This record gives sequence, structure tokens and C-alpha cells, in this order.
Amino acid sequence: MIKNKKLILVVFFGVQLLLLSQLKHYPEFVEQFYSNGLYVFISKLMRYTFGWLPFSVGDLFYTLAGIYLIRWLIVYRKRIFKDTINWLLDIGATLSVAYFAFHMLWAFNYYRQPLNKSLQLEADYTTEQLVTFTEQLIQKSNSLQLQLAKNDTIKVEIPYTKSEIFDKIKDGYQNLSKVYPHLEYHPKSIKKSIYSLPLTYMGFSGYLNPFTNEAQVNGLISTYKFPTTSCHEAAHQLGYAAENEANFIGSLAAIHNDDIYFKYSGYTFALRYCLAEVFKRDTELYDTMILKINIGILKNYQEVREFWESYENPIEPVFEKTFDSFLKANNQSAGMKSYSYVVALLVNYYEDKAL
Repeated sequence: MIKNKKLILVVFFGVQLLLLSQLKHYPEFVEQFYSNGLYVFISKLMRYTFGWLPFSVGDLFYTLAGIYLIRWLIVYRKRIFKDTINWLLDIGATLSVAYFAFHMLWAFNYYRQPLNKSLQLEADYTTEQLVTFTEQLIQKSNSLQLQLAKNDTIKVEIPYTKSEIFDKIKDGYQNLSKVYPHLEYHPKSIKKSIYSLPLTYMGFSGYLNPFTNEAQVNGLISTYKFPTTSCHEAAHQLGYAAENEANFIGSLAAIHNDDIYFKYSGYTFALRYCLAEVFKRDTELYDTMILKINIGILKNYQEVREFWESYENPIEPVFEKTFDSFLKANNQSAGMKSYSYVVALLVNYYEDKAL
């Protein structure tokens, strides 16, 4: 009887894969009935349930799951050869349940309508538009840097603790929600991951736990990066699974925050993306534009770069490649390398708006 149940779950796993292969053809359905329907309820329920706890329930869950997996492999290692079929059924049944929970609790958002369509924005831009917008970002970023550091050669130091930054995230989303009600972020459930050191060696600034809807931020990253990284993970909680869309919404949430340090982090985050696109299109123009940026801003960029360089290791590219493949397998054809789409959203969003 138990064996039959396991077999049914394994078959159900195959059915799930088949259905998901077709779901990508119906983004409007996912947008209406899941992302703006069922998921809104699920997300808020889990954030109310786990958000108030001072520790990460998701990280604890992963720890216990890891311990159980090791124990299971040790205790049942002999079954691999003696009862291979039943051992494989155990694995298949477990994966089937986990895969179903993963999608029902969050991952159907990978199949929702592209953000540019729901915001009615163009998904492309000309080099002229890019240059004009980047010039505006440079002026705004320089102004904020000088206002905060009082000297254009000094990097900006954010004076808040990382817990205080978490508390301020909702303010930017509250301002955004006045125009886009679906971007209201309440209640919050964002925490420093207990696995911050492994995350750093893997090359990740944070992640969303899909089983508890807790946003996990790498507690070791620079405080300068904390506002935009936290806002990025909050965007995932709101149902924006694509990395590029979460980057766009995260930058907007930081920029729309009333706090000037959040604004600085958000504007310089957007500027870095635009500069990368300018470099790809015209290296000589990039060399000219970089000279217009306050040295203090470049020092903030350098601070981030040096942090990641200090943790470089041979296995980091493996994890990044794995995550990139994971994204592509989940309807994100560009994988991690989707910077131009972020810039397209930014350029077109601000086409008729003042920075």
C-alpha cells in the first residue's frame, strides 16, 4: 500500500513537469488567479506566521532537513543496493511533494506576466535614451553623495544598523503603493540568514525561502548594499520571482523611500546597471561618463567589489552556474544575465518622470 502511494507521487511528479511546461503559455492566467489572487493570501499568511520571530524559521527548516537527509543516507545506505527500486521511489516521492509545495507556495510566480506588460512599459530602449537617463542618474547620485559625505571624494557610510534598515524598507514600498497598490509591503518578514558565510562563498547577497516566505539577507555584505538588497528580497516576497524584475522594483522601493541614505543606495544601484549597459554599447563613451561620477560613489562601488573578491573561491562559479540553470529551467530564459531588461524598465519608467 505504501509502495503504491509512493509510485502515485512519482507519477504525479511527472504530471507536474508536464503541466508546468504548458503553463508558460498562459501568463495572464497565472497573473490573475495566482500572483494577484491565491499567492497574495498565501504570502501574507506566512509573513504573519513567521515574520514576528527573531530568527529564521526557513534556515532552521533547511538545517533540520539537511540533518535528516544525512541520517537517512547513513541509515538506509544498504537499501541502495538491496532494494534499489524502493529507495528510488522514496526519493521520487519526496521530490514530488517538495516540488508541489515549492510551486504552490511561491514558484508559480515564475510563470506570471512580464512586469513591463503589467506596468505598460516598453521592454527596449535606444542608446540615446540610455545615455540621457544615465547622465541624469549621475547628476542625481553625485548630488546625494555630496549631500551625505560633504566631500565628493569620500564614500557614503550608512549610519544605521542592519536591523534598522530592515525596519525602514516598508516606507519606500508604502510610497510606491500609492501609485501601485499591489506593491504595499505589509507585514514584513525579513531577516539576516544564519548561513550568511556560506552564502558569501557561494556569491549570493540573499534569497527568499519559498516554504516560509521569509526574505533572507546575507548579513556580511556591506551596509551600503543592505537597502537595495533588502528591497530586492521584499520584491520577491511580493511575488516577483524574476531576478531582473526584483532588481527593478527593489531599486524603485529604495529610491521612493523618504530616507536619503536609501535614496542614495537606490540611485547608485540603478546607475551601476546603466553604466554596464553603456560599456557594452560604447566603451569610449563609458570612459567619458565615468569621469563625471564623484570619486566617493566609485569608492562605494569599489567597497562592494573588494568584499566579493575577498571571498572568491573555486566553487563559487559552480553555484552561480547552478542557479543560472535553475532560473532558465523556471521560465527565466535570460538566467542571471538579464541586466538590459532592468535598464529597459528603469529607462522607460522614468521616461516622463523626474528623478
